[in-house]
Amino acid sequence: MSIWRFADRFPSPPLAHRITLGEGQTPLLASRNIGPANGMRLFFKLETGNPTGSYKDRFAAAAVADMLARGIRRCVATSSGNTGAALAAYCAAAGIACEIAVVETAPVEKLQQMLAYGAALVRIHGFGADADITRRAIDAVRRRASLPGNALQISAFCMSPTGMAGVQTIGYELLDQLNEERAHVFIPAGGGGLTLAVARGLKGSRHSVHCVQPTGNATIAAPLRAGQDRAVAVECSTRISGLQVASVLDGDAVIQVCRESGGTGHLVDDDDTWRTQAQLAREEGIFTEPAGAIALSAALSAARRGDVDRLEPVVCVVTGTGFKDKPSVERMTATSTCPLMTLDEYELR
Repeated sequence: MSIWRFADRFPSPPLAHRITLGEGQTPLLASRNIGPANGMRLFFKLETGNPTGSYKDRFAAAAVADMLARGIRRCVATSSGNTGAALAAYCAAAGIACEIAVVETAPVEKLQQMLAYGAALVRIHGFGADADITRRAIDAVRRRASLPGNALQISAFCMSPTGMAGVQTIGYELLDQLNEERAHVFIPAGGGGLTLAVARGLKGSRHSVHCVQPTGNATIAAPLRAGQDRAVAVECSTRISGLQVASVLDGDAVIQVCRESGGTGHLVDDDDTWRTQAQLAREEGIFTEPAGAIALSAALSAARRGDVDRLEPVVCVVTGTGFKDKPSVERMTATSTCPLMTLDEYELR
């Protein structure tokens, strides 16, 4: 099980350098409860089972394999969490040093995961929220990455197209898992790289690709829905980790491919995302971080509005495991209890 099953479909290094930790070939699960309750043919592309818990392992496998083939000894990257964890793991396996500049609001669980793999981290104040600071931070990372023996890895096509080609394998897998009828594929977006990758993997099919963003980071989805051609940098206010990308990055290309596919943009409030995160856990048994729930929230709203035909399959990409974001889990379980009692008390219940 790995992305290299599709090595003939994207630029791939020689076989000896194709590192893998078992990423890819994730299931497409039919909804048992939420879909039927809403009269939808609903499916989940479940990326939570990847080695570090998110789809970013596909990116890391392709990126690190390329670095191995080129003799690179240090990876220099930016991350809001999942990219950093994936790169840190694959770099550890490859014997490549890993240095990551992370957004200020990255959850501590994701930082701990990166540190556990041996990555060197620094958080930058305002990175991920302020568009100007984000741009300057990326420029600084690019300068560090330009030193001999280093390579830049940022999970965006405009920055690291070789690594992002690995993410296209989600689209290739969906082509195998879906039949020929048209499906609507809802995908979370921060900088838009995942949406663009899946759309490229689905190129030539009848499937429509929809870009989903928080209302507090509407760089792509809002202009896409409004009929505009260009993404817009914003001052990010969303609290959804992983989707806090104030700059444009792959946004313009995302608008083009979504519109060409017949898809559009969707915006979701943070509170709706958190409610859907809990709903996925309690009604489908799917434990995801908030960013992995936002696509479902958008799909349900789209079905209620009549934006999608309920007779056509709807696929929601579930991007990462719930263990990535402890505060959101604490919010989800705030009213739940686990009392300590004696055996006698338990027997009397």
